[in-house]
Amino acid sequence: MGKLKNSLGGFAVCSWLAMACLLLTACGFHPRGMSEVTFKTISIQGNSLSMSRELRQTLKSNGIRLLDYQDDAALLFEMIDESNEKRILSLSGGGTVREYELVYKVTFRTRLPNNPIWSEPQTVQSRRNFSYDDKALLAKLDEENKLNADMHSEVVREIMRRLSAIKQLQP
Repeated sequence: MGKLKNSLGGFAVCSWLAMACLLLTACGFHPRGMSEVTFKTISIQGNSLSMSRELRQTLKSNGIRLLDYQDDAALLFEMIDESNEKRILSLSGGGTVREYELVYKVTFRTRLPNNPIWSEPQTVQSRRNFSYDDKALLAKLDEENKLNADMHSEVVREIMRRLSAIKQLQP
């Protein structure tokens, strides 16, 4: 009886996993892969931002060569500016901060090498809220650092999506 119960339990788990996989594929879910971009070379210009290294790594992992000179690049990318903001969202009755909002913004523009006109500057931003407690200062600082890193990654992903869309719209 015990062996039958164990095999039925295993069957239920397998059935549940199969159903979960079926539901995920039915909704269009697929793991993140490489971005589909039509250009193979890019020249990055402008200011060096805190997310520059991650952007460069993402471009390289998508098979895009980074060129120092714009002459041979299929796309020119200029990093203009970035900003980090930390705003108070809520206070306790005693005036102690209970919650913050973090905002990270990056502004950039692009152009094709044979076009002398840059695109309009585009701004990508990411926001996160987190609770705050003075009694757990080190833990909250660590949480804030992780949220900032996550926001940088989100901004890089959004830039890659925008680069894909720009190249698909242009001949």
